[in-house]
Amino acid sequence: MPQPLILVLDAAPAPRLGRLTGRARIRYADGRSLVRQLPDADVLLVWDFTSDAVREAWPGAGPRPRWVHTASAGVDRLLCPELAASPTVVTNARGVFELPIAEYVAGLVLAFAKDLPRTLELQRARQWRHRETRRLAGSRAVVVGAGPVGREIMRLLHGLGVQVALVGRTARRTIHGVEDLDRLAAGADWVICAAPLTASTHGMFDARFFGLLQPSARFINVGRGPLVVEEDLAEALRRRWIAGAALDVFQEEPLDRESPLWDVPELIVSPHMSGDTAGWRDRLAEQFVSMYERWAAGEPLPNIVDIQRGYVPSEDMPA
Repeated sequence: MPQPLILVLDAAPAPRLGRLTGRARIRYADGRSLVRQLPDADVLLVWDFTSDAVREAWPGAGPRPRWVHTASAGVDRLLCPELAASPTVVTNARGVFELPIAEYVAGLVLAFAKDLPRTLELQRARQWRHRETRRLAGSRAVVVGAGPVGREIMRLLHGLGVQVALVGRTARRTIHGVEDLDRLAAGADWVICAAPLTASTHGMFDARFFGLLQPSARFINVGRGPLVVEEDLAEALRRRWIAGAALDVFQEEPLDRESPLWDVPELIVSPHMSGDTAGWRDRLAEQFVSMYERWAAGEPLPNIVDIQRGYVPSEDMPA
């Protein structure tokens, strides 16, 4: 019986899969060759998780892999109706990015509270300007997205003395439902988006929402770019409806050099790097190899995505 074929939608540098030598056949594909090679694959590793190639190739003719794993937390770049209707199991990289993203968010919150961007500007201008900054302890945050990333953000902010309300799709135990978001956000100092991109969350942070916030509030997005109506956020900052914002994800990536977002006052722009700490690619490869070993042994896979919801449900989510 031939060894299973793993097809890797590649991105440089390629994943280290040496542990699978002699246990699986491995081929590589790019966006152009994926549609031709897809029918031969037993497993598809979406290493290039910024590509739309899977969504474009999946509706083609021929068999499809039994298992698709994406080396990312989000699955919005690969889901399509044909994949949703197939028996293929989809998994994600849950467990790799949560703590790094939470640390990044905590760093942004501290930077805003202690006015570090202004300190660096004044240093470059050689200006000695004493200011008062705000205490972080006792401030209030709303974290939108009750998955592992949102929960880790809540844990770290709690450690800094921040009062945190966690908002998920449905209310349960200590998690608020989305129907509570407007009320909670209106009194928050920090609104942090760590939600998945689905049909119901697309564009949820718009002019109406930013108009609810306090003038002293700050908004941070480490979820997905299309969750935010960027033009509305930029206008809210220009009009000083809110005090500041930080975006690590954008509707179009990379952000164009001519984008007006680069020059919006009080906006921190970072290049989708919140979860990427030294060695992150190796951790992703190790995770996939461990999952492949379970799959090959007929054991249940972790991190199975609910295709209808568009994410991996938490254990406390209602069915």
